[in-house]
Amino acid sequence: MATLVLTALGTAVGGPIGGAIGGVLGNLVDRRVLGTAREGPRLTELAVQTSSYGTPIPQLFGAIRVAGTVIWATDLKEARGGGGGGGGKGQPTTTTYSYSASFAVLLSARAIRRVGRIWADGRLIRGAAGDLKVKATLRVHTGGEDQPVDPLIASAEGAAPAYRGMAYLVWEDLPLAEFGNRLPSLTVEVVADDAPVSTATVAAAMVAGAAGGTATVAGFAASGSVRGVLAVLAGLEDGWWMPVGAGLRLATASDEARSIEDAGVGVAALEGPARGRSIAPLDRVPRTIEIGHYEAARDYQAGLQRAVRPGPGRSTQRTEMPVVLTAPGAKTLADRMLARAEADRTRRTMTLGLAGMEIVPGMVAAIAGEAGRWRVLDATVTGMATRLTLAPVAPTMLPSTRASGGRVAAAVDAPIGATLLHVAELPALDDTLLAAPRLTVLAGGAGAGWRQAALLWSADGGASWTPAGTTGAPAVIGTVEAIAPVATTTVRDMAGAIVVQLARADTMLDDADDAGLVDGANLAVIGGELMQFGHAEPLGDRRWRLTRLLRARRGSDAGAAGGRFALIEPAAVRTIDLPLAAIGAEIRVLASGVGDADPVEVRTRLTGASVRPPAPVHLHYADGVLRWTRRSRAGWRWSDGVEAPLVEETEAYRVTVTAGDVAGGDVVSDVATDRPWLAIPTMADATVTVRQVGTWAESAAVSLRWDG
Repeated sequence: MATLVLTALGTAVGGPIGGAIGGVLGNLVDRRVLGTAREGPRLTELAVQTSSYGTPIPQLFGAIRVAGTVIWATDLKEARGGGGGGGGKGQPTTTTYSYSASFAVLLSARAIRRVGRIWADGRLIRGAAGDLKVKATLRVHTGGEDQPVDPLIASAEGAAPAYRGMAYLVWEDLPLAEFGNRLPSLTVEVVADDAPVSTATVAAAMVAGAAGGTATVAGFAASGSVRGVLAVLAGLEDGWWMPVGAGLRLATASDEARSIEDAGVGVAALEGPARGRSIAPLDRVPRTIEIGHYEAARDYQAGLQRAVRPGPGRSTQRTEMPVVLTAPGAKTLADRMLARAEADRTRRTMTLGLAGMEIVPGMVAAIAGEAGRWRVLDATVTGMATRLTLAPVAPTMLPSTRASGGRVAAAVDAPIGATLLHVAELPALDDTLLAAPRLTVLAGGAGAGWRQAALLWSADGGASWTPAGTTGAPAVIGTVEAIAPVATTTVRDMAGAIVVQLARADTMLDDADDAGLVDGANLAVIGGELMQFGHAEPLGDRRWRLTRLLRARRGSDAGAAGGRFALIEPAAVRTIDLPLAAIGAEIRVLASGVGDADPVEVRTRLTGASVRPPAPVHLHYADGVLRWTRRSRAGWRWSDGVEAPLVEETEAYRVTVTAGDVAGGDVVSDVATDRPWLAIPTMADATVTVRQVGTWAESAAVSLRWDG
């Protein structure tokens, strides 16, 4: 006598994903439609980028974040450059090496709509608006049937596939310095469909003739066995698969119940009672069920929700679902799975006559004389009788409203914008005695996401360029709208004011007290002038009024309205050391940041201001003697209260007497002296100027005019 056992598909969703699913119309149909493997897609497979042969490529639906698989890569490209100068006499030049890579990452085994954000080692390198935050080239191939071969892969390999029907992206010359000079682990936000996807859509893509349910999710990644994918879909619906004709249908507790009645005790074909009932111990049921999932509100990072029952037992069952769910949605799913597991403790058996041949595993049944609704798990047909195994339909669970996915430190998606560059030859910002001229570089960006730019300089009109490393931390940069003339350089100017407009609304200026000013707080550069301010008053529209001023610090030249303003903070400062022979030449500096379509250029005339002594002060004439006071490139804090240190190799001055106005008169005398005074007879209608002669350059001139 032949025996045919029919088993319902999807009795449970367990294990890593999918768990045991059973057969459809016997093993023959089961293997033909679904295959034999039970392993489904795993959550972790989407989080770590791989390059292993045989790695499954998911079919993506909706919107989800995946790592993908590296399918092609070039060797690392090495670039050699200078380090930007360390400064000073006897210090060696630093040679730096940078690396970049070109590679392709396969994302989806079906076509997609577009790619959104991209992270590298957790850092956002492509924003939601499509703006790259690294200096590289990105091409996205969405997987259309007319998809061309990528030009870079074709040029490197000669013959290359187009990967039609598969979505992938190609990075060209991605810089690796920020990732430890290695290929970073990428994760990509992929939008495969423009709206949430239904279980019916995914099921139909997996198995021809499969009819899914009505539940929708924001994103879904189907990989592994078809059985495992269908198990995930059944879990999302709190349902199970049943055969319908040549296909499958997702059945749920809401299906119409088929009324069944046993054939009585007298059925001779089967042994045992016509009806049976068993209840497994409670500790056979997991005490905790955990659902791993992706959560869009947390940048698609993995989340975990759990349901816990009271009573005995310690086991935990974790189901990883490569599905984008809200935290309440995942919590509801865990509650439903736990309720299903508890309900499945009870098993009923019934024996039917010929009418039982119409009962298909997966049907919802109402047993005559019994309360509740039952799910047919399997049917054993022997001779003229059918024995059914049934389990109670789990009660419907109300959606959870108490779940939370927790907080996440989401990557800031801020625009980068163009580089704002300020270059000035300034005195040393500390007491370092420079032996060669130095340019000070400060840079920021028009957007809040700006971080740095590469630097080059040229002293020969652009015929050759020397690498100078990268800019420092983003500086607070603006422009000078109004500026008071320099009233004094020795005491605080309490009457004058400077009005500046900052480039960005998210930057600001702070006050500094007297002790802070002494320690160098609120040091800024206006053109080529170093200055400090004690009070910053916001005026609106990014404008600030600066008062309590200390002007022309360290002997720098006075600035003017319309020039660049930049706040000097140690981390923001970069310097370029130049040869002495470059004094007098025009220096061109280029900065190239991620947001710059073309490099930003600044040109400045190298005057030697960084290595020359400050101009003398207190120039006066009395009793036939011209006197002045020397200043120094060092000892600015004047901590000992005595004369500032000389620091130049010798003390020397050049005194020039010019007839008439200093700008256009004839030189009457040009005298060198090694003392801060000089005997000069009284002269009518003449101008006398004094310059200190330093080791590397002369100071600016200080002048005194005689009218008669």
